[in-house]
Amino acid sequence: MITPLNLLQQAGKYLNYLAGAALTFMMLLTVGDVLLRAGGRPIVGTYEIVALTLAAVIGFGIPQTSLERGHINMDFLLEKLPLTVRRALDTATRLICFSLFALIGYNLLEMGASYRISGEMTATVRLPFYPVAYGLAFCCFLECLVFLSEIARIWRKPNE
Repeated sequence: MITPLNLLQQAGKYLNYLAGAALTFMMLLTVGDVLLRAGGRPIVGTYEIVALTLAAVIGFGIPQTSLERGHINMDFLLEKLPLTVRRALDTATRLICFSLFALIGYNLLEMGASYRISGEMTATVRLPFYPVAYGLAFCCFLECLVFLSEIARIWRKPNE
C-alpha cells in the first residue's frame, strides 16, 4: 500500500540520488578544469556551473537527510524532561522550521519567476538561474512535508 510517507521517502531518495550525481559531476568538472588549466585550456564557466550545481547538491540533499534524521541533534538536555514536554518542544521546533522553509520556498518561487521573466543568466556560459531557484523551492516545500510527518511521528509513538 502506498502511503504519503512512502511517497515522501521515495521523493527524498530520488532527490538524494540527484544530489549525489550533481556532486559527482561537480567533482569531475573541477578535476577536469584543473587538469586542462595546467595545459593552458581551462573549461569556460566552471565557476558558474559549480556554483549552480552546489546549490542543487545542498538543496536536493536536505529532505532525505531530514527523513533519515541525519542532522545534528542536541537532545541530552531534553532527555531529562517529561515525555509530553519533549514532544511539545520537538513539535515547536518542527513548526518553526516548517515556517522557515515555507517562507524560503515561497521566496525562491518568487525569485525564480523574477529570473524567468527577466531572462537573467550566468555571465559566461549563459545558464538560466530560474530552474535552480524552482528546484530549490520544490525541495523546501518537500522539507515542509518532512516536518509535518515528523510532527505526526512525535505524537504517534507511545514511548520516544
